[in-house]
Amino acid sequence: MGDKANTHPGAAGRATAADHPASVRNVVLVGHSGSGKTTLVEALALTAGAVNRAGRVEDGGTVSDYDEIEHRQQRSVQLSLAPVDWDGLKINLLDTPGYADFVGELRAGLRAADAALFVVSASDGVDGSTRMLWEECAAVGMPRAIVVTHLESARSDFEGMTAICAEAFGGDDPDAVLPLYLPLHGAAAPDGHAPVTGLIGLLTRQLFDYASGERKEAEPGPEQEQLIETARNRLIEGIIAESEDETLMDRYLGGEEIDLKTLVQDLERAVARGSFFPVLAAAPAAEGARQGLGTVELLELIAGGFPTPLERPAPTVTTPDGAPREVKTCDPEGPLVAEVVKTASDPYVGRVSLVRVFSGTLRPDATVHVSGHGLTDRGHEDHDVDERIGALSAPFGKQQRPLTHCIAGDLASVAKLNRAETGDTLSAKDDPLLMEPWQMPDPLLPLAIEAHSKADEDKLSQGLGRLVAEDPTMRLEQNQNTHQVVLWCLGEAHADVALERLRSRYGVQVDVVPHKVSLRETFAGPATGRGRHVKQSGGHGQFAICEIEVEPLPNGSGIEFVDKVVGGAVPRQFIPSVEKGVRAQAAKGVVAGYPLIDVRVTLTDGKAHSVDSSDAAFQTAGALALREAAREATIHLLEPVAEVTVLVGDDYVGPVMSDLSGRRGRVVGTEQAPGGRTLVRAEVPEIEIGRYAVDLRSVSHGTARFDRRYARHEPMPQHIADRLHEQDPGT
Repeated sequence: MGDKANTHPGAAGRATAADHPASVRNVVLVGHSGSGKTTLVEALALTAGAVNRAGRVEDGGTVSDYDEIEHRQQRSVQLSLAPVDWDGLKINLLDTPGYADFVGELRAGLRAADAALFVVSASDGVDGSTRMLWEECAAVGMPRAIVVTHLESARSDFEGMTAICAEAFGGDDPDAVLPLYLPLHGAAAPDGHAPVTGLIGLLTRQLFDYASGERKEAEPGPEQEQLIETARNRLIEGIIAESEDETLMDRYLGGEEIDLKTLVQDLERAVARGSFFPVLAAAPAAEGARQGLGTVELLELIAGGFPTPLERPAPTVTTPDGAPREVKTCDPEGPLVAEVVKTASDPYVGRVSLVRVFSGTLRPDATVHVSGHGLTDRGHEDHDVDERIGALSAPFGKQQRPLTHCIAGDLASVAKLNRAETGDTLSAKDDPLLMEPWQMPDPLLPLAIEAHSKADEDKLSQGLGRLVAEDPTMRLEQNQNTHQVVLWCLGEAHADVALERLRSRYGVQVDVVPHKVSLRETFAGPATGRGRHVKQSGGHGQFAICEIEVEPLPNGSGIEFVDKVVGGAVPRQFIPSVEKGVRAQAAKGVVAGYPLIDVRVTLTDGKAHSVDSSDAAFQTAGALALREAAREATIHLLEPVAEVTVLVGDDYVGPVMSDLSGRRGRVVGTEQAPGGRTLVRAEVPEIEIGRYAVDLRSVSHGTARFDRRYARHEPMPQHIADRLHEQDPGT
């Protein structure tokens, strides 16, 4: 690892179908927005011979960020796959968006991959969201490596960034995060910045010069030897500390020279099992050059140090009815178990599903069973259907290169799965199975929308259905209380992409309207009311009179109806009619048009007519009585209150608590959480946290996340109710 150039570059235009899981590497690139992931993918593809020297695939597009929305927004918004061939292996490079709003695409990439490459900028450092993502990968034991980019920046500092990575990612063992190479600097520019022109391999003591645009090996001079000695000794000690040979450290400390082959093997084993995290450097190739700096070294690390799909434990699998089922790890001859990790719509071929195969072999034109369970709260109904798949292909930029098959451990695009959604399981139609779904963040930013025109209204339902089928981090709500259609998103950028896709992909134009919370009304104290519905003019008359008492009840009581009529003043057959009228009026509200809750309505008296009284008449009288009682009582407007839990770094606890207080929130407790973080619990009116998903990111510099759930309704302060009425006179 680190000494040989590629001798088997992949030919452009050819899709490789892997024949054994051991020849596959699935690597997801993660890091903050702007760290250079997409540029790195293209540099690796160029070095592997999968693109031309301009960094373009054959149709002129780039490997990643080929979607029109990505062109307009100048950033990645979706997961993309770039398979390349290297040294007889198929390497699936999964490029993920770095912006927090598209974490669903990132988690899909983590699900599909067996190792993660953390991309950090030499000039920007490591942000809080990247640290949290590292901890997530550590929790599931995913092997990781770090690559430092933007070495061409005048502010770049590889050595300083390596120290930052050791502090951020090393935890109790900073010697588990060490560089494999040191940058070689060229002549200093007038501004004093010396560009990086090559790398020095610490294990091999070889110099790799990229100044000419081609990787050339050389022997380091005396000045380089002095530079690498301390770093080399530390690296060797770090590798030996992870060795399965317990005698190796004693032998090394005793002065024995450990041979290079042993060190490389121990390094690769430590990387593959996720106990050692090497740091590398990379930069894109100059115009016309064939290889970017560090790309060969990075491909060699992926090929030799990252695990094969055979080393990933088998997923938890059940039958659709929940019975456990054992599946052998990554067996191409085993039962078919594959998962849809991404769904997209292509204007020419329809729905295209990116699939990771965990067991068995997927072939074109086969009939498979599609199972989807556990996402009903996101607008995805549970389903079990059989579908015939279309062609298999390997995506590369806008191209779809045909594949003859896709074995366990590999990834492929599948056409014509019209019912399959992101997160669904594909299995044999005569042996249906279901994989445990991966965890997705809750969308907590509401986006209320209305169709722009009648034509859009006709297409809205279908467009929204397709949108949420593609993206399980989006939730569709048809709110029965506010009568709004609400798309719950992860942030403003996520919402912008959703609206753009509705317009450009599904031809639906919508208008964004203010989001409403589910307000309620209740009586502040007891009141009485009399409902009189008497009509004698023309035709059959109507006669019904009822008298009621209304009193408030504790929170959560709903509407309670009590009959205390004596002497038959209201005939027994009309008592349910009065109740029906009262409940119908309560549902409509008595002052501002919001449902009335938490009151007891007691029917105390009334009058009836032997001919003109009817069910309809007493329903009307019951409603009138409730409205009259409201006119002589104080009616409280109730607002929903949410229980909010915020997990935030200790440095930002103060600003977060202050912000919650400014939202009329009540902090009810805090507790320490692992990793130098605090869990803050608070109760906050929902009307105050409509944009909290966006605002919290700003307050905490992206280091916090929160959850919310409905707690109860409470009286809204009068000045807030008055302000609401001014904004919407209908209240």
